Amino acid sequence: MAEAAAARLITRVVDAQSSRGSASVVLTGGRNGNALLAALAGSRARGAIDWSRIDLWWGDERFLPEGDPERNVTQAHEALLDAVPLDPARVHAMAPSDGAYGGDVEAAAEAYATALAAASRPEDHGPVPSFDVLLLGVGPDTHVASLFPEHPGVRETERTVVGVHGAPKPPPTRVSLTLPAIRAAKEVWLLAAGEDKANAVAMALSGAGELQAPAAGAYGRHRTLWLLDEPAASQLPRDLYPPALS
Repeated sequence: MAEAAAARLITRVVDAQSSRGSASVVLTGGRNGNALLAALAGSRARGAIDWSRIDLWWGDERFLPEGDPERNVTQAHEALLDAVPLDPARVHAMAPSDGAYGGDVEAAAEAYATALAAASRPEDHGPVPSFDVLLLGVGPDTHVASLFPEHPGVRETERTVVGVHGAPKPPPTRVSLTLPAIRAAKEVWLLAAGEDKANAVAMALSGAGELQAPAAGAYGRHRTLWLLDEPAASQLPRDLYPPALS
C-alpha cells in the first residue's frame, strides 16, 4: 500500500507542478504515513518532483519538545525530508512545546491557523490553501489527524486548527487540523494497512457519522481516495470492494 500510495503521490505532485508551478501536500504521521514517506524516499521516481517547489504542511502534531522522536515532523525528516532538497521556508511544521509558545497548545494552534491563512490565495476562497493532496492515516478507533471519536475537536465547525487535550492515544496534548480545514483540500487520501484497521475502515465507509467515526467526515473538494491493503479492506461489504480485492 505504501509503495502504491508513493507512486500516486509522485504523479499527483508532478502534475500540480506542471500545471501551476508548485504543489502543496499535507503529511500525516503514524505507521502508514511514515511507511509512505519511506517508500517515497526509496523510489527511483522521486527525482521527478522539484522538491524546491513544494509546500509541506502537517495534519496534526504531538505537542512535544523540538526534536522529540515521537513528533511527526521528526519522523518525517528521518523517513524522507532529510534526503531531498527542500526549501526550508516551505516546510511548515507545527510549534513544539518548548518553542515560541511554550506549553500553550492553544497559542500554537492559533499560530498554525494564522500561517495557513497567510498562505491562502484569493482563489482558495477560504482561510486555508486548497492543498493538492492531504494525507490522513486512519486509526483503529477511526480517528484521523488528532480528531478522536466524540472529542471536542471533531465537533469544530469554524476554526481550522485546534489544540487537543486528553487524547486517548499518548501523548494527550496535540495540535490538529479540523474537518473544515481537511475538507478544503482538493484531494484527501486516507491510508490504512493492516488487519487492526479493518473495523475502522468498515465503520467509516458504512454510513457512520463523523462524531463516532471521524474518518467518515474526511473528504476532499474534488476527490476522496481510500488506499487500503487487503487486510484493512477485509471487513468491507462486498459491494464496496474494488475489483482487485473482490
